[in-house]
Amino acid sequence: MITHITCYKNEMILSVIIPTYNEGAGIRNTIERLWQHDEAQLIKEIIIADGGSIDNTRAEANSEGVTITISPQKGRAAQMNFGASLASGDVLYFLHADTIPPINFTQDIRTAIDSGYDAGCYRLSFDHGHWFLKANSWFTRFDVNAFRYGDQSLFVTKKKFESTGGFSEKHIVMEDHHLIKRLKKPGRFKIIKKPVITSARKYVQNGVYKTQAIFYLIYFMYRMGFSQQKLLTIYRRLIKQDKL
Repeated sequence: MITHITCYKNEMILSVIIPTYNEGAGIRNTIERLWQHDEAQLIKEIIIADGGSIDNTRAEANSEGVTITISPQKGRAAQMNFGASLASGDVLYFLHADTIPPINFTQDIRTAIDSGYDAGCYRLSFDHGHWFLKANSWFTRFDVNAFRYGDQSLFVTKKKFESTGGFSEKHIVMEDHHLIKRLKKPGRFKIIKKPVITSARKYVQNGVYKTQAIFYLIYFMYRMGFSQQKLLTIYRRLIKQDKL
């Protein structure tokens, strides 16, 4: 277990919120990297909003000195909202359990907030060297909603998050995309010019090209107005080992 001595800065206090479901294999590493990469020492708390894991997720997270809570409702949107409701920081940082932010990420976020941005994210990279994944990640530098993925993590002032109503719990998929669109109207959204590193496990398990084609299909169906239940049905039918 890493002991983290927190030295709060007056201008920003950060609450990290991680939704989990059966993430025991990697959650400890994610938490350790968070503490290590917080060189500015701005993290006040790490909140694990669990969706009822049946593996050792909570035991692994508990060994790292974080707040663990069981969300009354399973689903990323509901779990992240629940975690946010418990957060005491003035800036919220939503992170997937298999994603690692860059070194000194809290300073990056503080700089963005001090520059007048209400919210933002990082660019994307994968822990796999496949050329297509590298090309896919390259496009996340552009401020185009089609290139925004939940894996890029999301920071937002608590005031802005609450004023927009948080994540829509009607959204089983595309919940990050839906919130970001609302954060931008009105609001300033910053894409930090560094990448987070996220797991490519889903691509490896299902095939790189096939997985991306499925994600494109779901995105276009979403834009065309298909119901969340229809999108979820397609996702579960085509993607193996999903956690939705």
